[in-house]
Amino acid sequence: MSNLERSGWQTIKSLAKYLWPKDRKELQPFVVFSLLSLVIAKAVNVTVPFLLKASIDSLSGSKIELPFIVLLPASLVISYGAARILASIFGELRDFLFIRVAQNAQRKIALETFSHLHNLSLDFHLSRQTGGISRVIDRGTKGVNFVLTFATFNILPTLIEIILVTGIVYYHFNFTFSLIMFGTIFIYIALTLFVTEWRMKFRKAMNKEETEANSKAIDSLLNYETVKYFSNEQHEKDRYDRSLQRYEQASIQSQFGLSLLNTVQAAVIGLGLMAIMMLTAAGVESHQYTVGDFVLVNTFLIQLYLPLNFLGFVYREIKNSLVDMEKMFELQNVFPSVSDAANAPEMNLLNTEVVFQNVNFSYQPERAILKNVNFKVPSGKTLAIVGPSGSGKSTIARLIFRFYDPQSGIISLGGVSIKDVTQSSLRLKLGMVPQDTVLFNDTIGYNIGYGNPKAGQADIERVAKLAQIHHFIELLPLKYNTQVGERGLKLSGGEKQRVAIARTLLKNPSIFVFDEATSALDSHTEKEIQKSLKEISKNVTTIVIAHRLSTIVDADEIIVLKNGEIVEQGTHHDLILRDQVYAELWSKQKLEQEETGPRHL
Repeated sequence: MSNLERSGWQTIKSLAKYLWPKDRKELQPFVVFSLLSLVIAKAVNVTVPFLLKASIDSLSGSKIELPFIVLLPASLVISYGAARILASIFGELRDFLFIRVAQNAQRKIALETFSHLHNLSLDFHLSRQTGGISRVIDRGTKGVNFVLTFATFNILPTLIEIILVTGIVYYHFNFTFSLIMFGTIFIYIALTLFVTEWRMKFRKAMNKEETEANSKAIDSLLNYETVKYFSNEQHEKDRYDRSLQRYEQASIQSQFGLSLLNTVQAAVIGLGLMAIMMLTAAGVESHQYTVGDFVLVNTFLIQLYLPLNFLGFVYREIKNSLVDMEKMFELQNVFPSVSDAANAPEMNLLNTEVVFQNVNFSYQPERAILKNVNFKVPSGKTLAIVGPSGSGKSTIARLIFRFYDPQSGIISLGGVSIKDVTQSSLRLKLGMVPQDTVLFNDTIGYNIGYGNPKAGQADIERVAKLAQIHHFIELLPLKYNTQVGERGLKLSGGEKQRVAIARTLLKNPSIFVFDEATSALDSHTEKEIQKSLKEISKNVTTIVIAHRLSTIVDADEIIVLKNGEIVEQGTHHDLILRDQVYAELWSKQKLEQEETGPRHL
């Protein structure tokens, strides 16, 4: 058995539990009644050909051989029509009842996948394209509904109907008739499975190229401004078109396989129908069978052919859905690189002291980012981290939030190693204003309120004032209901940064981390916000990652990073007197500021 088949059966097995949802007992009666409707629909369906045979025999003057019914021709016709209607009604009732169960399963699996993605570590999300993941989840959840519905109510019932009809034909006619009917169906199914398996490689190729094309398109549109800066519209168009061309070729090959399969299926059914009708016609001529019998076998085979033809489609789509779902379930099988210890308790800070002890970290084994870093931030004090780009400043912030674990060393808050508590409770105590602020495609009010979804409008406005953005918002036509656009593109860099500051202030964390939090602001606004932040973070442990040294002169302690190592440590005054790396950076920035003048947004 191939890996695809094994994974397919494992997927179906994992889906089976959703057919009888234990967590939603109110849905279980819907499963029972939908199955009951299925049984009734199939039972009525089998009687339809016999009613048609009886109608024809009564009209042609032949003897009616239906021991369970004796009706006039008109009554037989009415019964035939009523049976058709009943079979359709119970079939629709079955689908209507079961849709609640199928949709519940689709929702639960989508929610579980979404939740699992949020539980994965940062390294997973940095290595994956969001557009590609979105397509995988979208196709996978749609496949769940299809597989649950059609595997339960089409494949199994059709196979049962095949066995039932074959037995009826054997009883009513003879072994040759049932052999031809069963053989036709068996060959049909075997060819369907064989050709569908062959087509699957083209379907996989289509999915791969579609995902890649979609990821390229989303990535290009998200970086719209960058494309314009470099006049690379044609480059992006060509790059997207190459993926579309590969998708086009795979689609053509897949359609060729589908056309071949449909042709073979039609030929098999046609030959089987021809053989069984010729036998019946010979029996009618010899008066062994009636004209109604001729219609009966024809009706039975056509009645089986319709779901069989649909079975071919269903099998193909189920195989396609299993491929789509396999990718989605692969996401659920990815384990986070950073995980909570077994039975880890919630973090309960007795104090907010932050300690790095002999911390070594690297994203890749061949390149060390932090080398034996040691520092302590006492409760209520402010530590500033400075250094050239790539020295490891932002990495320290990521380690505090436990987006990564260091290869060695201990990071502790309030005397407790952050590895010994749950990540969620740890991050509740921390507040972060990043250098690169990304906002949700929603309103300004929503983005500020994201710091505490339970906060009221008054609290949102209070922190907006502290972040020096309330006045700007009040000048907008929709005020706090103004949409910020995807990733906040409708706001300037400074406006986005002030929203991010307000959002973090609303969270009211025990420890603040500012990563170049005012880098996009003009000098006047920066001074006002610095004044607010200084007041808010008074007696609150604060870590400031800074490029402009003028913003951290009042820090209780400053550490200077270079190539991942702490090369200097002390107050602003102490470091200036030492006249080493920090003093050099200070002199250089003062000179640049004198040459360029004050910054304006």
